[in-house]
Amino acid sequence: MKNLSQRKRRRPRGSPSARTVGERGYRIRNMGISIHPFENRAQAGRELAAALDDLREADCLALAVPRGGVVVGYEVALELRIDLDVIVPRKIGAPGQPELAIGAVASWGDHERIVDSDAVRYLGVDEDYIDRQVRQELAEVNRRLLAYRGTTEPPDVVDRNVILIDDGIATGYTTRAAAVALRKLGAGEIILAVPVAPPEALRAIEPYVDRVVCLKTPTPFMAVGYWYHDFAQVSDSEVVELLRKARQDRSDASR
Repeated sequence: MKNLSQRKRRRPRGSPSARTVGERGYRIRNMGISIHPFENRAQAGRELAAALDDLREADCLALAVPRGGVVVGYEVALELRIDLDVIVPRKIGAPGQPELAIGAVASWGDHERIVDSDAVRYLGVDEDYIDRQVRQELAEVNRRLLAYRGTTEPPDVVDRNVILIDDGIATGYTTRAAAVALRKLGAGEIILAVPVAPPEALRAIEPYVDRVVCLKTPTPFMAVGYWYHDFAQVSDSEVVELLRKARQDRSDASR
């Protein structure tokens, strides 16, 4: 069993096509100049696992963002033979435009919110609105945690290295909120692993994590779903089943 803590500051090995983003030198893996969509989340997860091969059988935890991120996370956890769980960040939508993110909040870690102060000022959003939205989103966070895990209590991540996984990143607010929560919980190294994201979102996330692995960084980005042939909605029941299968896989492997 590999001891990841012994190489805590190690970065992923580069390649001729790797891109370095930001002053801190995180390597963003961009496999080639011509960027083609993934077939589906499962295929993206298998490709992502290959890019994370140095973590195979390491003492770390894969934490996926529901719902679509769990499909990706399951493939990563299966291939790397590591544990899988979920973390639930939620977007804070703008007044009258719920799809327009002005921030995010996550399960655990004192529920510290991430807010886009420029957007808040431009839209004239007051603190009372943000507080109401945070309470509403945290209620949904707890509903999902209970539905998926049977408890709202966090996994033990103290000094443990965590791979934070989603099926893609658009603005990055929810990813940042999840990373903040993990820091508050005392996680060791936080590795962000996603199939696709715009370069500007990754740059914004850099200060919140220790390592970033992203397979595709297309420009223009459009939307996460644009980079999948099959981007069908994932149900709560599918999330529950994948988490059950992941536990069973780990149990079978330990026998």
